[in-house]
Amino acid sequence: MAIASCFFCVPTPNTSISESNLTWPHLASFPRLSSSSSFNGVISAKSISFNRRVPISPVFSASIGNGGSDNIGGGHGGGGDGGKNNGDGEGGEDRNRNRNEVMLLLKESGTELESLPKDLAAAIESGRIPGSVINRFLELQKSAVMRWLMQFAGFRERLLADDLFLAKLSMECGVGIFTKTAAEYERRRENFFNELEVVFADVAMAIIADFMLVYLPAPTVSLRPPLALTAGGISKFFHNCPDNAFQIALSGTSYTLLQRLGAITRNGAKLFAVGTTSSLVGTAITNAFIKARRAVDQTSEGEIETVPIVSTSVAYGVYMAVSSNLRYQVVAGVIEQRLLEPMLHQHKLALSALCFAVRTGNTFLGSLLWVDYARLIGIQKSH
Repeated sequence: MAIASCFFCVPTPNTSISESNLTWPHLASFPRLSSSSSFNGVISAKSISFNRRVPISPVFSASIGNGGSDNIGGGHGGGGDGGKNNGDGEGGEDRNRNRNEVMLLLKESGTELESLPKDLAAAIESGRIPGSVINRFLELQKSAVMRWLMQFAGFRERLLADDLFLAKLSMECGVGIFTKTAAEYERRRENFFNELEVVFADVAMAIIADFMLVYLPAPTVSLRPPLALTAGGISKFFHNCPDNAFQIALSGTSYTLLQRLGAITRNGAKLFAVGTTSSLVGTAITNAFIKARRAVDQTSEGEIETVPIVSTSVAYGVYMAVSSNLRYQVVAGVIEQRLLEPMLHQHKLALSALCFAVRTGNTFLGSLLWVDYARLIGIQKSH
């Protein structure tokens, strides 16, 4: 977050650069079911119990590595075929239970399968979604804002995995606006209001980067359909990777260690593109402003140095791909989902407060790491 809150302030020999003042540089072959389908077969107690609702949280089974599973959300985690596991899991028993459980929940709530988003309905038919996810979906549907956001596939996948995702996104962007504006004022002082256009551009680009830093590494309930059979092996591999390397897998699904490493690589590539592009735009705008100022005010010649656009942009892209990527993956997948949520899922206010504290600490740590990195590669001078 804080790395994103560090746009366009121009470094000078006497300016300390930190993250707050850096220039930004397949569906399975199951018969189609509907919520009106009748269940004439005998469902054993082993597969499902209908006498109680499945708790909304936790939603997942903690499956890591070669298809193994420490099943928190119920079931056996699927898979178990090591490197052959494609991330969709092979747990037929788990999937049958999931599908039957969800269909009863939909029938009880009066919700038709055909009324659900197509990707969610397909995942239900294939047995990839446990009842706890549908409970969360039905709860979120009660809010007009959440109902609107869940029209978008990316938000739908993230809100079904974490009903506090929107709050966390707001935390990051809100703190980002405050810290970036403060950094801009500290850098410009009496010229702050005279340079509002540049300040606005800096803050706007910082918010975009903050958004991506929260959005991309966030755990998800994957609703993506399988790729075409003609897709390449690399595309299929990354398609089946989780969005967060450390996220807990849904019951009936598991991820291999290689797929989890692939999540880090894929997000790193995306964040490199975000960081580099943001820095290119921001640095170009800042340099253009500096040159225009020099043309008008000859006395300002040499007071402020222009920023090397390419080197600064690439350096910041690498920093986001490595440091920011790993830190935000750990925060969202380990600290929040695996540690805090299981303990405080019934105490949302306390959970939100702790998440805010953790993310603020992550911001501060990122600032310190950026200073060391900037000095190491020579884009900031030591004093």
